[in-house]
Amino acid sequence: MDIRSLGYLRIETAKLAEWRTYVLDILGMAQGVDSTDAVLNVRIDDRIRRFSFVAGEQDRLLSAGFEVANAKALAEAAAELEAAGVAVKHADDATLAERRVQGLFHCEDPAGNPLEIYWGHAQDHTPLPAPFGNRFVTGDHLGLGHVVMPAPDMDATVDFYENLLGFQLRDRMKLPPVAVPTGKPGQDFYWMNFLSPNARHHSLGLYPGALPPGIVHFMVEVERLDDVGFCLDRMNAAGIPIASTLGRHSNDHMVSFYAQAPGGFQVEYGWDGLIVDKETWVTKEITSDSFWGHQWNG
Repeated sequence: MDIRSLGYLRIETAKLAEWRTYVLDILGMAQGVDSTDAVLNVRIDDRIRRFSFVAGEQDRLLSAGFEVANAKALAEAAAELEAAGVAVKHADDATLAERRVQGLFHCEDPAGNPLEIYWGHAQDHTPLPAPFGNRFVTGDHLGLGHVVMPAPDMDATVDFYENLLGFQLRDRMKLPPVAVPTGKPGQDFYWMNFLSPNARHHSLGLYPGALPPGIVHFMVEVERLDDVGFCLDRMNAAGIPIASTLGRHSNDHMVSFYAQAPGGFQVEYGWDGLIVDKETWVTKEITSDSFWGHQWNG
């Protein structure tokens, strides 16, 4: 299967007004032209949207959208999944119009995470009105950044992404039981896994426990270190809790911090993520989350 990137995230929220302030005034993203009172669509590059925050009764991940090259690739992806016994539901015309894509089907990974595989995402050719002059790193098929989703059935979920969706397993990390309070009982440790279909070190992280929102965090990357610092200042000025201090990760080398988001999960804001050569990469076990920093608060 020829998945190219993590293209978009759709999130239901009971706190749409808070998200509007958070993404526009703090993260420095731009409102999409087709936003409404009930849906906040968000731009970070030339795609018409990378995030959709949909007003609802709870806070949860509605779908993670993964992009393929064209209609043929989408048909092949659907056929491969169906041959493997994965239920596939093709989108109707109303869904295609709402997502602004040419083709799409819905499916779930073995952990029940909702996925949308699509092609033909619409562009917005107007300049990005980033309020602070920041620019996000998405080019060369890197996609919006990464998302970390829960995967209590880790072995089956990793197998799904590696051997069906064609992701490459980049690194693994052992987590102690205290870090996975919702994991399967009786284990001495749990594996967290990092995968990607492209040159970004990881577009997907899989956390080995359950989490009610269906998402642990998402990450966006900016072009300048100063933009990370400016955003951190805006977070502190707004009184938003910082979940993890500034640090540099040992796996993707990202300099970043984590902040609490309105939906009960976190956002990572980073710079200088590792670009890898898929042909020469060797999967490793990392034994520390970070080279320095990233002190977790609670």
